[in-house]
Amino acid sequence: MTLCVAASILTKREKEVFDWLIVGKSTYDIAQLLGISEKTVRNHISNGIQKLGVKGRAQAIVELLRLGEINL
Repeated sequence: MTLCVAASILTKREKEVFDWLIVGKSTYDIAQLLGISEKTVRNHISNGIQKLGVKGRAQAIVELLRLGEINL
């Protein structure tokens, strides 16, 4: 018997960044919390947006919520 597990759309780090975005953290705040540069945070957000095929952060968050990738 094989167990079918759906693969996550986001990497662990991308999910972490979006989790912080939905609680209102800024790019600067997220960078400080994760110990990475603001540019890296923006790259993670851009990668997520591209994977989802949406036009911005807000649409990405709505789509991730719809897909059950992140929770409020």
